[in-house]
Amino acid sequence: MSEHKRHSEPVDVHLILRRGDTACPEILLSRRAGPVYASGLWHLPSGHLDGPHEDVVTALVREAREETGIDIGPADVRAAVTVHHRSPGGAARTGFFFEVRRWGGTPRVREPQVRDAMSWFRLDDLAAPMVAYCRAGLDAYRRGAQLAVHFQQPGDAVAHVPEQDRLRLIPATEAAAESRAPEPQVRRLAEQAVGRIAEWTDTSWAREGSQVWRARSATGGTWFVKIHQSDRFHQREVDAYRTWAPRLGGAAPRLVAADARLRAIVVTAVPGRPLHGAVQPPEEQRRHFRRIGVLAAAIHRSAPAQPSPADGEARLGKVDRHLRAAHLHLAPGEEDFLRSLVEHAKELTPLECVPTHGDFQLRNLLCADDGSLAVIDFERSEPGPAIRDLVRLSDAWAGRPDLYDAFLAGYGRTLTPAEQEHLAADSALDALSGISYGATHGDPELLERGRRTLARLRADNHR
Repeated sequence: MSEHKRHSEPVDVHLILRRGDTACPEILLSRRAGPVYASGLWHLPSGHLDGPHEDVVTALVREAREETGIDIGPADVRAAVTVHHRSPGGAARTGFFFEVRRWGGTPRVREPQVRDAMSWFRLDDLAAPMVAYCRAGLDAYRRGAQLAVHFQQPGDAVAHVPEQDRLRLIPATEAAAESRAPEPQVRRLAEQAVGRIAEWTDTSWAREGSQVWRARSATGGTWFVKIHQSDRFHQREVDAYRTWAPRLGGAAPRLVAADARLRAIVVTAVPGRPLHGAVQPPEEQRRHFRRIGVLAAAIHRSAPAQPSPADGEARLGKVDRHLRAAHLHLAPGEEDFLRSLVEHAKELTPLECVPTHGDFQLRNLLCADDGSLAVIDFERSEPGPAIRDLVRLSDAWAGRPDLYDAFLAGYGRTLTPAEQEHLAADSALDALSGISYGATHGDPELLERGRRTLARLRADNHR
């Protein structure tokens, strides 16, 4: 044993708050300000452990709340990368970087005395100037590393300088590398379709059962590989890609390969990032919603309309099933309101059946740099009334009649009175389903959206 004093160093935690699971995800950064280390530089929300009583996950949850005001459930915290860092002054520390894709609340600057800005940045287009230590952790994360060393030299800048890149990735075991990629059968399916895959990146949602990877080939191409949670979801998505989706052209991915036994598909990547969470001026928002209307019309007109059977009894059955899981989260009178809406919908004339996306919302709509839109994720696609695709989208224009008008301008027509009444009933049922799922699976985003939709529908109906 060395006669020198045993080495000790601080431990800190870093939050990679990530939104969007496409080729261009975004992460949250804040800018340091005031009498603090690295003032004026961008950094991830981060901090030190309070003491030996606090573990790294607890510290991350606490620091996130103190710095950004958001609430993170410990179960939603994912290990990203660990970085052993030494500053230019010679002080060393160990940093644990964690990825979080689901949270409650809206991030904002909570400590203005030490931070003067907070914003979302694309992971492939990070803010500058940035703390070199933070940038090293993010570069290691982007490359799928589990452990990295970042020992700066005396005279190095505190800010990231490409010419002073001291990042060194420590290779993982073969078993760990395998765990970040799909199982061998799925990898073989992808490589038979597009050639050797050089890089796999897990882009799954932080929701139970989601399995999606971005695959980059040795020649530079990019695809997405997805495993569906059920045979039904798989068949729906494959049917959409093989029938009406190709009529959207570049506004939708293209199916490259599918295997029903594996419930797996390989699709092309489309450019853009999700509109969900994007901050834009009102005029730009209206342009987007007009384009969304054009895209919705292209979907609904991609095949001739067919007569639609009545489904009132099926709707009531769904209401009863979801109420059992959601009743503790409903306000007084909401159960009677839900039943009355669905009962009234039974009396309405059934609407025509057209191709529908089934999950048409801002999260699944990608906007490219040139303003063009694309839609992804067709596993809920099936024939149905056109208003089926307005159910979740309507939450985005709630309180903004200008966005609704912009959508209709792009869509090319207004909704009929019967469509408006069906839309109210379907929105109520979707809200109830979201509350039921959110309560059962601990998903605060779905729970909040469902309660918000019900409150809006009751206000519109004065009940």
